[in-house]
Amino acid sequence: MHAISMISVDQNYKQLIELLLPAGILEYFDLIKTTQSPNGLHIYLEERNEVPEEYKDVKLHSKGLLDEIRVQDFPIRGQKVTLVIKRRRWEIVETGQTISRDWNLVADGTRITNEFGLFLKKTFR
Repeated sequence: MHAISMISVDQNYKQLIELLLPAGILEYFDLIKTTQSPNGLHIYLEERNEVPEEYKDVKLHSKGLLDEIRVQDFPIRGQKVTLVIKRRRWEIVETGQTISRDWNLVADGTRITNEFGLFLKKTFR
């Protein structure tokens, strides 16, 4: 019975986190950590190492993470909220071209809002 309660607690935490973060973001990003300071709450997110759907048939080599960016989000309980986001990049082995996820395609194909997809695309140019 204890294991069942833990699953329920984990599900409740996940549901709460999903309500606090932009819609659909946890489909592509892992919550790494949170910190709190006099400057507010910082939520650290890292893109999962999952090849973008549009490149699933292409041989890619992981090139790690891009530099983090900091984005102001809606306040929570009167505290400033900063999303600290790290995105992934890959290299197409055949051409040497470096690519990252196309957030316009993600917005069209998932629960991430088009507005949030456009926001991410503008932020990472």
